Amino acid sequence: MGVKYSNKINKIRTFALVLIFAGIIIMYLGLFFQTNFILMSIIMFLGFLAIIASTVIYFWIGMLSSKTVQVVCPDCGKHTKVLGRVDACMYCNTPLTMDKSLEGKEFDEKYNHKKGKEE
Repeated sequence: MGVKYSNKINKIRTFALVLIFAGIIIMYLGLFFQTNFILMSIIMFLGFLAIIASTVIYFWIGMLSSKTVQVVCPDCGKHTKVLGRVDACMYCNTPLTMDKSLEGKEFDEKYNHKKGKEE
C-alpha cells in the first residue's frame, strides 16, 4: 500500500487544534499543584501560552489559506486549495501539482523545498 498524503493546510490546522487541547490539559494539570502557588502559576501560564500559540497559528494559516490557489480535484471534483508546488486534495488526498514540469512524476513533498527544486 502506498504512502498516505494529506493537505498541508489541514496538517497545520490539526497541529493548532492539538495545541489547544494540550494547553487545556496542561492548565488542568496545574490544578494538582494548588498547594504551591508559584508552580501552579507557571504550569497555568505554560498552558495559556500553548493556547495563544494555537490562536496565532490559526490566524496565520487563515491568512495563508486566503492567498492560495484554488483548483478542482480531478478525482472527487471538489474545489481544493494547493499550497506550494505539490500538495494533496483536502477531501480525497489525491496528489496535486501546479508545476507543469512535475506532471507525471512520482509525488514527493520534497519538491516544495529548495533542494527539491534542483532535481
